[in-house]
Amino acid sequence: MNFTRELPKIIRNLFPDSGLHSNHIILAIAVFWVAVANFSFLSSLLQVYPLTLANAGFLTSVLLGFASLIVLVLALTCYRYTIKPIVISLLIASAFAAYFMDSYHVLLDEQMIRNVFATDTREAAELVSPTMVFYVTLLGLLPAWFVYRTPIHFRPFRRELYSRLKLISLALSVMVGFFFLFSPSYTSFFREHKEIRAYFNPGNYVYASIRLAGRWFEADTSIVHPLGEDAITPASDTHRELIIMVVGETARADRFSLNGYSKETNPLLRQENVISLSNVASCGTLTAISVPCMFSIYRTDEYNPTRIATSENALDVLKHAGVNILWRDNNSSSKGVADRVPYEDYRNAEVNPVCDIECRDVGMLNGLQDYINAHQSGDILIVLHQMGNHGPAYYKRYPENFERFKPACHTNELSACTSQEIDNAYDNAILYTDYFLAQTIALLKQNDNEFETAMMYVSDHGESLGEYGLYLHGMPNFVAPDSQRHVPVILWLGESFDDAAPEDIQAIRHQRFTHDNIFHTLLGLMEIKSDVYDERMDILQNHTENLTRSAAFHRSPPATANQ
Repeated sequence: MNFTRELPKIIRNLFPDSGLHSNHIILAIAVFWVAVANFSFLSSLLQVYPLTLANAGFLTSVLLGFASLIVLVLALTCYRYTIKPIVISLLIASAFAAYFMDSYHVLLDEQMIRNVFATDTREAAELVSPTMVFYVTLLGLLPAWFVYRTPIHFRPFRRELYSRLKLISLALSVMVGFFFLFSPSYTSFFREHKEIRAYFNPGNYVYASIRLAGRWFEADTSIVHPLGEDAITPASDTHRELIIMVVGETARADRFSLNGYSKETNPLLRQENVISLSNVASCGTLTAISVPCMFSIYRTDEYNPTRIATSENALDVLKHAGVNILWRDNNSSSKGVADRVPYEDYRNAEVNPVCDIECRDVGMLNGLQDYINAHQSGDILIVLHQMGNHGPAYYKRYPENFERFKPACHTNELSACTSQEIDNAYDNAILYTDYFLAQTIALLKQNDNEFETAMMYVSDHGESLGEYGLYLHGMPNFVAPDSQRHVPVILWLGESFDDAAPEDIQAIRHQRFTHDNIFHTLLGLMEIKSDVYDERMDILQNHTENLTRSAAFHRSPPATANQ
């Protein structure tokens, strides 16, 4: 017997009077999702509400209540011509969602959905693993195939409408009834445990996608409001500036030996007179948020993607002042920051001369001296956007000869590696960033006689490496652990740089800063005068007191984490 061919017939025989109806499909899908596609949701729920006799009733009500919610939504949207496209699409999407939540404990909220759309094919390919294939096949493709092959019987319109209204009424009754029966527990659940609900599959990503789509439709991003058009280089500034800003990727401050890490991950930078700021918080936990945010005049607590996308940024202000700007990218993109300045993509071997299994960050330095020589007037800002420590394939982020810490994890499936192997692979990538930054400083030193030179390295966000059961990044700020927001910032000032004496600047090493300070510090490094420049927010102008206006990054571990 061909099992795959006979299975739909067997199920239809369970309903001999009229076959398999749309309501049966809706009920079956709801039970399927709650039972097998919500491990992370159930695990998080049980951490807060342990399986005890006292909690048994409430826990049962949560499962039945969320299943009823799925039934309600599908009942309102799935009809003769929509049921199969909607259910099949959600089955496949929910299989992917279950994999990422179960494997990396990410929350599929609005900012994570935005990050999904910003992910390019190369980044997506690095996430593919045997476990992902298993999840997508078992939880997505097979049930989707079953729905596709199964004939669905629809009654005459009035009978179908009556049957559907009964199903909707039943779902609403279950939800409302359980809410009132366990009202005190639900009041606490909805007010205090938002992060648990963010694990509910498929409600989490569907809700987030709808909200994100609403923002896109509301916003007119074709209009960009000018900023800092009054920016000038004052006549008193007789020295040309040459600044290289390195935008790091997924680097944690606590993995830099300059900040006290036990492994020597910064042997080359330690030989330079650098200032490593050890107490800096990122704007967010995703590149798509943090990179635009750090170049924006808006503070972290004012973050709004539409507002930032429709406003000029620090690069535009510098452009108004006549600064020569170049953005080189070895990552996915500038996330809109460099849309109005010269941009070069260094992710292919035709441009980047240092490529093996992937193109290396150090290749972005190629030809920069020629670029500098070609600009005989005006200040110069060069932004280098790293691939850095982008995970989960940390082993790909460095050449083989940089694998100093062993054994290292050599797969993107982190569950197959020990904590030590994951740490070693991640630390080796930090070691390669150390080399890249040292080479950047060497390039700047060659130009000390002609320019005031400086380098500023800022990572976009951090990374979870298994602490509290979390991996990668992307947690919402309100539950994100320190590891995802505590980022390294490194400053190097050339011999001709006259903004401050190195011994004075060292005093800022342990002061608290955030990405909010980067906009003003960048303008300060370039010695730009403008009404949008706030000296109080410039890191180099606050050697003894920091006036940053963002909240501290120090937070407790997320409530859903495995303690």
